[in-house]
Amino acid sequence: MILIIDDDVAVRASLSILLKQHGFKTKEAASPKEALEVAQAHPLQLVIMDMNFSIETSGHDGLQLLETFKQRMPQLPVILITGWGSISLAVEGMRLGAADFITKPWSNDYLLQAVRTALSLSQQAPVKDEALTRKKLDQQYDFSNIVGQDPQLLQILKRIGQIAPTDASVLIEGESGTGKELIAEAVHRNSLRKSQPFVKVNLGGISASLFESEMFGHKRGAFTDAKADRVGRFELANKGTIFLDEIGELDMNSQVKLLRVLQDRTYEVLGDSRSRKLDIRVVCATNRNLEQMVEEGKFREDLFYRINLIKVRIPSLRERPDDIPLLVQFFVENMKKTYHRPGLALSPKALQWLKELPFPGNIRELKNLVERTVLVAEDDVLRAEDFQAQAQQGPVKAGDKALPAVGTMTLDEMEASMIRKSMAYYHNNISKVARALGLSRAALYRRLEKFGIPYEAQD
Repeated sequence: MILIIDDDVAVRASLSILLKQHGFKTKEAASPKEALEVAQAHPLQLVIMDMNFSIETSGHDGLQLLETFKQRMPQLPVILITGWGSISLAVEGMRLGAADFITKPWSNDYLLQAVRTALSLSQQAPVKDEALTRKKLDQQYDFSNIVGQDPQLLQILKRIGQIAPTDASVLIEGESGTGKELIAEAVHRNSLRKSQPFVKVNLGGISASLFESEMFGHKRGAFTDAKADRVGRFELANKGTIFLDEIGELDMNSQVKLLRVLQDRTYEVLGDSRSRKLDIRVVCATNRNLEQMVEEGKFREDLFYRINLIKVRIPSLRERPDDIPLLVQFFVENMKKTYHRPGLALSPKALQWLKELPFPGNIRELKNLVERTVLVAEDDVLRAEDFQAQAQQGPVKAGDKALPAVGTMTLDEMEASMIRKSMAYYHNNISKVARALGLSRAALYRRLEKFGIPYEAQD
Protein backbone atom coordinates (compact mmCIF):
# COMPACT_ATOMS: atom_id res chain seq x y z
CA MET A 1 0.00 0.00 0.00
CA ILE A 2 1.33 3.44 -1.01
CA LEU A 3 0.14 6.52 0.90
CA ILE A 4 -0.10 9.75 -1.11
CA ILE A 5 -0.11 12.92 1.01
CA ASP A 6 -0.91 16.28 -0.63
CA ASP A 7 -3.39 19.05 0.13
CA ASP A 8 -4.10 19.40 -3.62
CA VAL A 9 -6.83 16.93 -4.62
CA ALA A 10 -5.74 17.06 -8.28
CA VAL A 11 -2.19 15.98 -7.38
CA ARG A 12 -3.51 13.13 -5.20
CA ALA A 13 -5.85 11.95 -7.93
CA SER A 14 -3.18 12.14 -10.63
CA LEU A 15 -0.66 10.15 -8.60
CA SER A 16 -3.24 7.61 -7.48
CA ILE A 17 -4.43 6.92 -11.04
CA LEU A 18 -0.84 6.61 -12.31
CA LEU A 19 0.15 4.16 -9.56
CA LYS A 20 -3.02 2.06 -9.85
CA GLN A 21 -2.48 1.76 -13.61
CA HIS A 22 0.85 0.09 -12.81
CA GLY A 23 -0.49 -2.35 -10.24
CA PHE A 24 0.02 -0.45 -6.97
CA LYS A 25 -2.63 -0.04 -4.26
CA THR A 26 -2.95 3.47 -2.87
CA LYS A 27 -4.47 5.51 -0.05
CA GLU A 28 -4.77 9.29 0.04
CA ALA A 29 -4.47 11.94 2.75
CA ALA A 30 -4.89 15.72 2.55
CA SER A 31 -3.14 16.68 5.80
CA PRO A 32 -0.50 15.43 8.23
CA LYS A 33 -3.19 14.53 10.79
CA GLU A 34 -5.13 12.46 8.26
CA ALA A 35 -1.91 10.84 7.00
CA LEU A 36 -0.94 9.59 10.46
CA GLU A 37 -4.45 8.18 10.98
CA VAL A 38 -4.23 6.25 7.69
CA ALA A 39 -0.74 5.01 8.59
CA GLN A 40 -2.05 3.68 11.89
CA ALA A 41 -4.99 1.90 10.24
CA HIS A 42 -3.24 0.35 7.19
CA PRO A 43 0.11 -1.44 6.61
CA LEU A 44 2.15 0.85 4.36
CA GLN A 45 5.05 0.02 2.02
CA LEU A 46 5.82 3.58 0.87
CA VAL A 47 4.83 7.21 1.42
CA ILE A 48 4.81 9.89 -1.29
CA MET A 49 4.33 13.30 0.30
CA ASP A 50 4.30 16.98 -0.54
CA MET A 51 6.33 19.31 1.66
CA ASN A 52 3.80 22.15 2.05
CA PHE A 53 0.34 21.92 3.61
CA SER A 54 -0.47 25.59 4.12
CA ILE A 55 -0.27 28.97 2.41
CA GLU A 56 3.11 29.41 4.09
CA THR A 57 5.69 27.56 1.99
CA SER A 58 8.38 27.09 4.62
CA GLY A 59 7.87 23.33 4.49
CA HIS A 60 7.88 23.11 8.30
CA ASP A 61 4.75 20.92 8.35
CA GLY A 62 6.24 18.54 5.80
CA LEU A 63 9.55 18.18 7.66
CA GLN A 64 7.72 17.61 10.94
CA LEU A 65 5.55 14.91 9.35
CA LEU A 66 8.63 13.23 7.85
CA GLU A 67 10.33 13.20 11.27
CA THR A 68 7.23 11.63 12.81
CA PHE A 69 7.17 8.87 10.17
CA LYS A 70 10.88 8.12 10.65
CA GLN A 71 10.42 7.94 14.44
CA ARG A 72 7.36 5.68 14.33
CA MET A 73 8.24 3.62 11.24
CA PRO A 74 11.99 4.02 10.58
CA GLN A 75 12.05 1.37 7.82
CA LEU A 76 9.20 2.96 5.84
CA PRO A 77 10.62 4.68 2.71
CA VAL A 78 9.38 8.22 2.07
CA ILE A 79 9.60 10.02 -1.29
CA LEU A 80 9.29 13.80 -1.15
CA ILE A 81 7.65 16.00 -3.79
CA THR A 82 8.69 19.64 -4.05
CA GLY A 83 9.02 22.48 -6.53
CA TRP A 84 12.36 23.21 -8.21
CA GLY A 85 12.60 26.45 -6.23
CA SER A 86 12.22 24.53 -2.94
CA ILE A 87 14.90 21.92 -3.44
CA SER A 88 16.56 23.09 -0.21
CA LEU A 89 13.52 21.62 1.56
CA ALA A 90 14.07 18.28 -0.14
CA VAL A 91 17.74 18.36 0.83
CA GLU A 92 16.76 18.92 4.46
CA GLY A 93 14.32 16.01 4.10
CA MET A 94 17.08 13.75 2.78
CA ARG A 95 19.14 14.61 5.87
CA LEU A 96 16.19 13.47 7.99
CA GLY A 97 16.01 10.11 6.23
CA ALA A 98 13.85 10.49 3.11
CA ALA A 99 14.54 7.87 0.44
CA ASP A 100 14.34 10.23 -2.55
CA PHE A 101 12.89 13.50 -3.78
CA ILE A 102 11.07 14.48 -6.98
CA THR A 103 10.38 17.97 -8.31
CA LYS A 104 7.15 19.28 -9.82
CA PRO A 105 6.18 18.92 -12.60
CA TRP A 106 7.37 15.32 -12.49
CA SER A 107 8.00 12.80 -15.23
CA ASN A 108 5.63 9.84 -14.81
CA ASP A 109 8.31 7.40 -15.95
CA TYR A 110 10.86 8.77 -13.51
CA LEU A 111 8.37 8.81 -10.64
CA LEU A 112 7.49 5.16 -11.26
CA GLN A 113 11.19 4.32 -11.45
CA ALA A 114 11.77 6.06 -8.09
CA VAL A 115 8.84 4.19 -6.52
CA ARG A 116 10.06 0.78 -7.71
CA THR A 117 13.61 1.56 -6.58
CA ALA A 118 12.53 2.65 -3.08
CA LEU A 119 10.30 -0.42 -2.67
CA SER A 120 13.00 -2.78 -3.90
CA LEU A 121 15.66 -1.35 -1.57
CA SER A 122 13.35 -1.47 1.44
CA GLN A 123 12.52 -5.14 0.87
CA GLN A 124 16.11 -6.39 0.81
CA ALA A 125 17.05 -8.77 3.62
CA PRO A 126 20.18 -8.06 5.71
CA VAL A 127 23.37 -9.92 4.80
CA LYS A 128 24.70 -12.59 7.17
CA ASP A 129 28.46 -12.16 7.27
CA GLU A 130 29.27 -15.75 8.14
CA ALA A 131 27.53 -17.02 5.00
CA LEU A 132 29.43 -14.69 2.69
CA THR A 133 31.97 -16.38 0.39
CA ARG A 134 33.27 -15.48 -3.05
CA LYS A 135 32.03 -18.80 -4.41
CA LYS A 136 28.45 -18.09 -3.32
CA LEU A 137 28.56 -14.58 -4.74
CA ASP A 138 29.83 -15.85 -8.09
CA GLN A 139 26.93 -18.32 -8.20
CA GLN A 140 24.43 -15.46 -7.80
CA TYR A 141 26.02 -12.58 -9.69
CA ASP A 142 28.42 -11.74 -12.52
CA PHE A 143 31.60 -10.38 -10.91
CA SER A 144 33.97 -11.96 -13.43
CA ASN A 145 35.83 -8.66 -13.94
CA ILE A 146 36.69 -8.26 -10.24
CA VAL A 147 39.52 -10.15 -8.49
CA GLY A 148 39.63 -10.63 -4.72
CA GLN A 149 38.07 -12.29 -1.72
CA ASP A 150 38.83 -9.87 1.10
CA PRO A 151 35.87 -9.70 3.55
CA GLN A 152 35.44 -5.95 2.96
CA LEU A 153 35.33 -6.51 -0.79
CA LEU A 154 32.83 -9.38 -0.44
CA GLN A 155 30.48 -7.12 1.54
CA ILE A 156 30.69 -4.52 -1.22
CA LEU A 157 30.03 -7.09 -3.95
CA LYS A 158 27.03 -8.45 -2.05
CA ARG A 159 25.64 -4.93 -1.76
CA ILE A 160 26.27 -4.29 -5.44
CA GLY A 161 24.47 -7.50 -6.35
CA GLN A 162 21.48 -6.50 -4.25
CA ILE A 163 21.04 -2.98 -5.57
CA ALA A 164 22.01 -3.65 -9.20
CA PRO A 165 18.50 -4.73 -10.35
CA THR A 166 17.06 -1.45 -9.04
CA ASP A 167 17.61 1.92 -10.71
CA ALA A 168 19.09 3.49 -7.59
CA SER A 169 21.85 6.01 -8.23
CA VAL A 170 25.21 4.82 -6.87
CA LEU A 171 28.16 6.90 -5.66
CA ILE A 172 31.46 4.97 -5.58
CA GLU A 173 34.18 6.48 -3.38
CA GLY A 174 37.79 5.42 -3.10
CA GLU A 175 41.40 6.36 -3.79
CA SER A 176 42.75 6.51 -7.34
CA GLY A 177 43.47 3.08 -8.79
CA THR A 178 41.18 1.09 -6.47
CA GLY A 179 38.95 -0.20 -9.29
CA LYS A 180 35.95 2.14 -9.10
CA GLU A 181 35.27 1.72 -12.82
CA LEU A 182 35.15 -2.07 -12.43
CA ILE A 183 32.58 -1.71 -9.66
CA ALA A 184 30.50 0.59 -11.89
CA GLU A 185 30.66 -2.00 -14.67
CA ALA A 186 29.57 -4.67 -12.19
CA VAL A 187 26.52 -2.60 -11.28
CA HIS A 188 25.58 -2.46 -14.96
CA ARG A 189 26.34 -6.13 -15.72
CA ASN A 190 24.05 -7.27 -12.91
CA SER A 191 21.24 -4.84 -13.69
CA LEU A 192 18.13 -5.14 -15.82
CA ARG A 193 19.86 -2.74 -18.26
CA LYS A 194 22.83 -5.04 -18.96
CA SER A 195 21.88 -5.48 -22.62
CA GLN A 196 21.84 -1.68 -23.07
CA PRO A 197 24.81 0.72 -23.36
CA PHE A 198 27.31 1.37 -20.58
CA VAL A 199 28.81 4.81 -21.27
CA LYS A 200 31.87 6.04 -19.35
CA VAL A 201 32.52 9.77 -18.97
CA ASN A 202 35.62 11.23 -17.29
CA LEU A 203 34.28 14.56 -16.07
CA GLY A 204 37.76 15.63 -15.00
CA GLY A 205 38.75 15.66 -18.67
CA ILE A 206 35.88 17.86 -19.89
CA SER A 207 36.32 21.62 -19.71
CA ALA A 208 33.43 23.80 -18.50
CA SER A 209 33.06 25.37 -21.97
CA LEU A 210 32.60 21.96 -23.62
CA PHE A 211 30.42 20.35 -20.95
CA GLU A 212 27.06 20.91 -22.67
CA SER A 213 28.35 19.87 -26.08
CA GLU A 214 29.97 16.71 -24.71
CA MET A 215 27.09 15.67 -22.49
CA PHE A 216 24.03 16.85 -24.45
CA GLY A 217 25.37 16.96 -28.00
CA HIS A 218 24.94 19.75 -30.54
CA LYS A 219 23.48 20.49 -33.95
CA ARG A 220 25.59 21.68 -36.84
CA GLY A 221 25.98 25.46 -36.64
CA ALA A 222 24.99 25.65 -32.95
CA PHE A 223 28.26 27.54 -32.33
CA THR A 224 31.32 28.62 -34.33
CA ASP A 225 33.17 25.29 -34.43
CA ALA A 226 30.07 23.08 -34.67
CA LYS A 227 30.71 21.84 -38.23
CA ALA A 228 28.68 18.65 -37.84
CA ASP A 229 26.02 17.17 -35.57
CA ARG A 230 27.37 15.56 -32.40
CA VAL A 231 25.62 12.92 -30.31
CA GLY A 232 25.95 13.64 -26.58
CA ARG A 233 26.94 11.13 -23.91
CA PHE A 234 23.46 11.13 -22.38
CA GLU A 235 21.88 10.18 -25.68
CA LEU A 236 24.46 7.41 -26.14
CA ALA A 237 23.61 6.06 -22.68
CA ASN A 238 19.81 6.27 -23.05
CA LYS A 239 18.07 3.09 -21.77
CA GLY A 240 21.40 2.00 -20.24
CA THR A 241 23.86 3.20 -17.58
CA ILE A 242 26.02 6.32 -17.57
CA PHE A 243 29.17 6.27 -15.43
CA LEU A 244 30.27 9.75 -14.39
CA ASP A 245 33.85 9.38 -13.17
CA GLU A 246 35.67 12.11 -11.21
CA ILE A 247 32.41 13.93 -10.49
CA GLY A 248 34.19 15.92 -7.77
CA GLU A 249 36.10 17.79 -10.50
CA LEU A 250 32.94 19.34 -11.99
CA ASP A 251 32.70 23.15 -11.74
CA MET A 252 29.64 24.74 -10.10
CA ASN A 253 27.95 25.88 -13.35
CA SER A 254 28.22 22.40 -14.83
CA GLN A 255 26.88 20.94 -11.58
CA VAL A 256 23.67 22.96 -12.02
CA LYS A 257 23.25 21.69 -15.60
CA LEU A 258 23.87 18.11 -14.54
CA LEU A 259 21.42 18.37 -11.65
CA ARG A 260 18.69 19.61 -14.00
CA VAL A 261 19.10 16.56 -16.21
CA LEU A 262 19.23 14.07 -13.36
CA GLN A 263 16.24 15.72 -11.72
CA ASP A 264 13.93 16.20 -14.70
CA ARG A 265 15.25 13.33 -16.86
CA THR A 266 15.05 15.65 -19.88
CA TYR A 267 17.71 17.58 -21.81
CA GLU A 268 18.12 19.76 -24.88
CA VAL A 269 20.71 19.35 -27.63
CA LEU A 270 22.57 22.61 -28.29
CA GLY A 271 20.99 24.28 -31.29
CA ASP A 272 17.72 22.33 -30.90
CA SER A 273 15.02 23.67 -28.57
CA ARG A 274 13.11 20.38 -28.48
CA SER A 275 13.34 18.64 -25.09
CA ARG A 276 14.29 14.98 -25.15
CA LYS A 277 13.40 12.38 -22.54
CA LEU A 278 16.08 10.40 -20.81
CA ASP A 279 15.88 6.93 -19.28
CA ILE A 280 19.21 6.10 -17.59
CA ARG A 281 20.82 4.60 -14.53
CA VAL A 282 23.41 6.97 -13.02
CA VAL A 283 26.61 5.72 -11.36
CA CYS A 284 29.19 8.26 -10.18
CA ALA A 285 32.71 7.92 -8.77
CA THR A 286 35.16 10.19 -7.00
CA ASN A 287 38.42 10.05 -5.07
CA ARG A 288 37.52 13.27 -3.27
CA ASN A 289 35.51 13.86 -0.09
CA LEU A 290 32.25 15.26 -1.48
CA GLU A 291 30.72 15.85 1.96
CA GLN A 292 33.64 18.10 2.85
CA MET A 293 33.33 19.83 -0.53
CA VAL A 294 29.64 20.48 0.22
CA GLU A 295 30.61 22.09 3.55
CA GLU A 296 33.20 24.22 1.75
CA GLY A 297 30.65 25.33 -0.86
CA LYS A 298 32.51 23.58 -3.71
CA PHE A 299 29.86 20.95 -4.45
CA ARG A 300 26.09 21.42 -4.55
CA GLU A 301 24.31 19.69 -1.69
CA ASP A 302 21.22 18.95 -3.77
CA LEU A 303 23.35 17.24 -6.43
CA PHE A 304 25.17 15.31 -3.70
CA TYR A 305 21.90 13.84 -2.44
CA ARG A 306 20.71 13.18 -5.98
CA ILE A 307 23.70 10.97 -6.86
CA ASN A 308 24.31 9.07 -3.62
CA LEU A 309 21.11 7.15 -2.94
CA ILE A 310 23.51 4.24 -2.46
CA LYS A 311 27.10 4.95 -1.39
CA VAL A 312 29.91 2.43 -1.79
CA ARG A 313 33.47 2.91 -0.52
CA ILE A 314 36.16 0.81 -2.19
CA PRO A 315 39.02 -0.14 0.19
CA SER A 316 42.60 0.70 -0.77
CA LEU A 317 44.96 -2.13 -1.70
CA ARG A 318 46.88 -1.75 1.58
CA GLU A 319 43.59 -2.50 3.38
CA ARG A 320 43.28 -5.85 1.57
CA PRO A 321 46.89 -7.15 1.27
CA ASP A 322 45.78 -10.80 1.03
CA ASP A 323 44.24 -9.97 -2.36
CA ILE A 324 47.61 -8.83 -3.77
CA PRO A 325 48.82 -12.37 -4.69
CA LEU A 326 45.46 -13.06 -6.39
CA LEU A 327 45.72 -9.85 -8.41
CA VAL A 328 49.35 -10.53 -9.37
CA GLN A 329 48.48 -14.06 -10.52
CA PHE A 330 45.57 -12.63 -12.54
CA PHE A 331 47.81 -10.04 -14.24
CA VAL A 332 50.52 -12.59 -15.00
CA GLU A 333 48.00 -15.02 -16.52
CA ASN A 334 46.82 -12.27 -18.88
CA MET A 335 50.39 -11.27 -19.75
CA LYS A 336 51.29 -14.86 -20.66
CA LYS A 337 49.03 -14.43 -23.67
CA THR A 338 49.78 -10.78 -24.36
CA TYR A 339 53.56 -11.22 -24.42
CA HIS A 340 53.62 -14.85 -25.66
CA ARG A 341 55.38 -16.14 -22.55
CA PRO A 342 53.38 -19.21 -21.46
CA GLY A 343 56.05 -20.29 -18.96
CA LEU A 344 55.72 -17.21 -16.70
CA ALA A 345 55.52 -18.09 -13.00
CA LEU A 346 55.93 -16.35 -9.64
CA SER A 347 58.19 -17.29 -6.76
CA PRO A 348 56.62 -17.42 -3.27
CA LYS A 349 59.16 -14.84 -2.02
CA ALA A 350 58.09 -12.45 -4.78
CA LEU A 351 54.44 -12.67 -3.73
CA GLN A 352 55.34 -12.16 -0.08
CA TRP A 353 57.50 -9.13 -0.92
CA LEU A 354 54.70 -7.59 -2.99
CA LYS A 355 52.21 -8.08 -0.14
CA GLU A 356 54.34 -5.86 2.07
CA LEU A 357 54.43 -2.84 -0.28
CA PRO A 358 52.10 0.13 0.50
CA PHE A 359 51.06 0.73 -3.16
CA PRO A 360 49.80 4.34 -2.91
CA GLY A 361 48.64 3.96 -6.53
CA ASN A 362 46.63 0.85 -5.56
CA ILE A 363 45.69 -1.76 -8.18
CA ARG A 364 46.78 0.45 -11.07
CA GLU A 365 50.28 0.79 -9.58
CA LEU A 366 50.47 -2.95 -8.89
CA LYS A 367 49.50 -3.80 -12.47
CA ASN A 368 52.10 -1.39 -13.89
CA LEU A 369 54.81 -2.89 -11.67
CA VAL A 370 53.93 -6.43 -12.76
CA GLU A 371 53.92 -5.44 -16.42
CA ARG A 372 57.28 -3.64 -16.23
CA THR A 373 58.78 -6.66 -14.50
CA VAL A 374 57.43 -9.09 -17.12
CA LEU A 375 58.82 -6.94 -19.92
CA VAL A 376 62.32 -6.71 -18.43
CA ALA A 377 62.79 -10.08 -16.69
CA GLU A 378 64.88 -12.57 -18.68
CA ASP A 379 63.78 -15.68 -16.75
CA ASP A 380 60.22 -16.96 -16.76
CA VAL A 381 60.19 -17.34 -12.98
CA LEU A 382 59.66 -13.85 -11.55
CA ARG A 383 61.58 -13.38 -8.29
CA ALA A 384 61.46 -10.73 -5.61
CA GLU A 385 64.64 -9.16 -7.00
CA ASP A 386 62.98 -8.68 -10.40
CA PHE A 387 60.14 -6.73 -8.84
CA GLN A 388 62.52 -4.79 -6.58
CA ALA A 389 64.53 -3.58 -9.57
CA GLN A 390 61.41 -2.29 -11.29
CA ALA A 391 59.97 -0.75 -8.12
CA GLN A 392 63.12 1.41 -8.09
CA GLN A 393 62.14 2.72 -11.51
CA GLY A 394 58.73 3.90 -10.32
CA PRO A 395 57.78 7.56 -9.85
CA VAL A 396 59.78 9.34 -7.16
CA LYS A 397 57.92 11.45 -4.64
CA ALA A 398 58.92 15.10 -4.31
CA GLY A 399 60.33 14.54 -0.83
CA ASP A 400 62.60 11.77 -2.08
CA LYS A 401 64.26 14.09 -4.60
CA ALA A 402 65.47 16.59 -2.03
CA LEU A 403 69.26 16.87 -1.73
CA PRO A 404 71.05 17.66 1.53
CA ALA A 405 71.63 21.34 2.18
CA VAL A 406 74.94 22.70 0.85
CA GLY A 407 77.75 22.19 3.36
CA THR A 408 76.05 19.42 5.34
CA MET A 409 77.63 16.52 3.41
CA THR A 410 80.70 16.03 1.23
CA LEU A 411 80.44 14.28 -2.14
CA ASP A 412 82.18 11.23 -0.66
CA GLU A 413 79.65 11.09 2.18
CA MET A 414 76.73 11.36 -0.27
CA GLU A 415 78.23 8.63 -2.46
CA ALA A 416 78.78 6.33 0.52
CA SER A 417 75.21 6.93 1.71
CA MET A 418 73.75 6.08 -1.70
CA ILE A 419 75.83 2.88 -1.95
CA ARG A 420 74.73 1.76 1.54
CA LYS A 421 71.05 2.35 0.68
CA SER A 422 71.41 0.47 -2.60
CA MET A 423 73.17 -2.46 -0.93
CA ALA A 424 70.40 -2.72 1.66
CA TYR A 425 67.68 -2.43 -0.97
CA TYR A 426 69.16 -5.12 -3.24
CA HIS A 427 70.23 -7.37 -0.33
CA ASN A 428 73.95 -7.07 -1.24
CA ASN A 429 73.40 -8.29 -4.81
CA ILE A 430 76.53 -6.74 -6.37
CA SER A 431 75.33 -7.02 -9.98
CA LYS A 432 72.02 -5.27 -9.29
CA VAL A 433 73.59 -2.55 -7.14
CA ALA A 434 76.23 -1.83 -9.79
CA ARG A 435 73.57 -1.67 -12.53
CA ALA A 436 71.34 0.62 -10.44
CA LEU A 437 74.24 3.01 -9.71
CA GLY A 438 75.60 2.96 -13.27
CA LEU A 439 78.92 1.40 -12.22
CA SER A 440 80.92 -1.62 -13.30
CA ARG A 441 81.25 -4.42 -10.74
CA ALA A 442 84.96 -3.62 -10.37
CA ALA A 443 84.25 0.08 -9.76
CA LEU A 444 81.64 -0.82 -7.14
CA TYR A 445 84.06 -3.16 -5.35
CA ARG A 446 86.65 -0.35 -5.22
CA ARG A 447 84.13 2.01 -3.62
CA LEU A 448 83.01 -0.63 -1.11
CA GLU A 449 86.63 -1.00 -0.05
CA LYS A 450 87.21 2.75 -0.02
CA PHE A 451 84.23 3.48 2.25
CA GLY A 452 84.66 0.36 4.38
CA ILE A 453 81.17 -0.91 3.54
CA PRO A 454 80.83 -4.59 4.53
CA TYR A 455 79.27 -6.90 1.98
CA GLU A 456 78.71 -10.52 1.22
CA ALA A 457 78.17 -10.97 -2.49
CA GLN A 458 74.86 -12.69 -3.39
CA ASP A 459 74.99 -12.75 -7.19
